[in-house]
Amino acid sequence: MDLKNKTHLLVVVAALGYFVDIYDLIVFNVVKNASLQHLGFFGDALKEQEIKLFNLQMSGMLLGGILWGILGDKKGRVSVLFGSIFLYSIANIANAFVTDITQYGIIRFIAGVGLAGELGAGITLVAENMEKEKRGYGTMIIVTFGALGAVVAGLVGKEFSWQTTYIVGGCLGLVLLLLRAGAYESGMYNSLKEHKHIKKGNFFSLFTRADMFFKYLACILIGLPIWFTIGVLVNLSARFGDYFGMIEKVNVADSVMFAYLGLSVGDLISGLLSQYLKSRKKVVLIYLGFSFILLLVYLMNGNVSITYFKLMSFLLGFATGYWALFVTIASEQFGTNIRSTVTNTVPNFVRGAVVPITLSFAALSKSMPIVNAALIVGMVCIVLAFLSTLFIKESFSKDLNYYEID
Repeated sequence: MDLKNKTHLLVVVAALGYFVDIYDLIVFNVVKNASLQHLGFFGDALKEQEIKLFNLQMSGMLLGGILWGILGDKKGRVSVLFGSIFLYSIANIANAFVTDITQYGIIRFIAGVGLAGELGAGITLVAENMEKEKRGYGTMIIVTFGALGAVVAGLVGKEFSWQTTYIVGGCLGLVLLLLRAGAYESGMYNSLKEHKHIKKGNFFSLFTRADMFFKYLACILIGLPIWFTIGVLVNLSARFGDYFGMIEKVNVADSVMFAYLGLSVGDLISGLLSQYLKSRKKVVLIYLGFSFILLLVYLMNGNVSITYFKLMSFLLGFATGYWALFVTIASEQFGTNIRSTVTNTVPNFVRGAVVPITLSFAALSKSMPIVNAALIVGMVCIVLAFLSTLFIKESFSKDLNYYEID
């Protein structure tokens, strides 16, 4: 198989991996009510356990992002790609057989650790193996196809029991491991291994140099509006429906499904637009502007219906469809010896940021209407992302074959 076909196969493997990753990331939101009710939790007790389990999963992702990122720089990108897929696949199969809340919590934490590694490893591999002018197409395909995993999770969760929904996700991951022969290590990383004196995966180096720290922080802040939208506007869509006085209950699983469908389309368009404009930053700024407009429309329009919420979920998802660009930007900002660490930790720190974002929203909601609370938190996220995008350097077609020297 020639190099071009091997690269194409690598993109396919990474895209399928992210598809399963997103399925398993979203599956808890799809089956949480049914699974917790099966374990004997209802009402306020159910809501309390739901928050605890979600926070355990996100805590696992924060830890996993650091762990897999460092391993990717020290041991290689391919080993992280398939190690993470194996871990979260086994965890999700195990989730189908829990008999108490303690087991559930432990397994969601382990699944979170596993879920933290696939995207960063896949993006890093593709960015380092593809031509610098075309790597945006590769990362676009990974995230565009991967986001559809949430749609499938929603559909499976509607048709089957919560146990079967978990098992399907786990089995998809194990089947994917059969394609591991399609992944090969990047030439840049293989060259790095020859330089024994260069430190690899030094996570703390991101905090010891001011220039690296502010660049790293900016990469994280760019992604905040994405998980504000998913964590507040979409995941809490039922609360907004109640606030607007809807008689028919908003189905959060539908909101999530339509949002990720929109995110998939948005990532496709943003990737193509980035290649056309030969710029990552311009496209991110366009999407942030669209996110701001939709935030106002979503919160200020009182004439709502189930159809309206589905449409808005799709459009909100579309506006967050710069996720591929966001992760690609992070990958392109740093040298080969720290690239995996950055590319794994940045998206997982953004995912983890959903906890302070939702806590801030909850705190503000106690003293003001929820639409006002969402507007304040959303505006802060968008402004921080906008300023951070202006701060970083354009990285389109940047040569990535270099090292960060402490």
